[in-house]
Amino acid sequence: MKRTSFKYFISIAVILLAFASCKKVIQLDLGNVSGQLVIEANITNVYGPQYVKLSRNVPFTSTNTYPAVTGAVVTISDSLGHQYQFIEGPAGTYSINNVNGVSGTTYYLSVTTGGKTYTAKSTMPQKVAMDSITSKDSFFDTGKGQRVITVYFKDPPNVPNQYRFVMYVNGVQVKTVFSFSDEFIDGKNVNLDLQENDINVYAKDTVRVEMQCIDKPMFTYWFTQAQQQADNPGGQVAPANPPTNITPTTLGYFSAHTTQSITLVVK
Repeated sequence: MKRTSFKYFISIAVILLAFASCKKVIQLDLGNVSGQLVIEANITNVYGPQYVKLSRNVPFTSTNTYPAVTGAVVTISDSLGHQYQFIEGPAGTYSINNVNGVSGTTYYLSVTTGGKTYTAKSTMPQKVAMDSITSKDSFFDTGKGQRVITVYFKDPPNVPNQYRFVMYVNGVQVKTVFSFSDEFIDGKNVNLDLQENDINVYAKDTVRVEMQCIDKPMFTYWFTQAQQQADNPGGQVAPANPPTNITPTTLGYFSAHTTQSITLVVK
């Protein structure tokens, strides 16, 4: 028995020594690259100012203060022959007043900065109306009265549609990205729960939900972002830049979309 115990002890010691000798230090690449141009460009169906924001990204380890890109030449033209020159102000924000996009029209973005021109195009889909929004007990409620917001709309049959929803709780935009296609809801009366883990929603909170009808490239962009969220039901995937519709490739997007918002005081 003593000899057996001694052999067992030696075996365990050898295994532990082997693991110790194989120990390796792993360094994670956190994407500390900075200085890349970031374009956030939108044109909507709502008459009023339209905006293009230009900035540069910062290292992963830095605070979220993004340097504005000033002095750029920014224009948007469309398939109907119109061209719009955007004016800067404040720094890094370029805008034009009293314009609205039209569904079915393709829009072309041009941004010239640092001796290089970036282009993109986006086609504004037909508007799908959001019927209403409601609140109910959250599936993840722990007895603290948390609520989840549900949106209702009718998806048009036999037409590919893509949607993005943006939620604000008491005026603050939640970080969760909501992006859906009608692959499994084509032609149906739809109710979608906007479950997020960023800002808890309670009774008496004021919630605003914006519904955007987006084209396929923008759906791919936002859907990719959604898959990288820590609270993604399918599990978080490795971080990567979402596929942009901007050429040459840089960070950001250009989206021509319809928009509609509904506000609810939660009960």
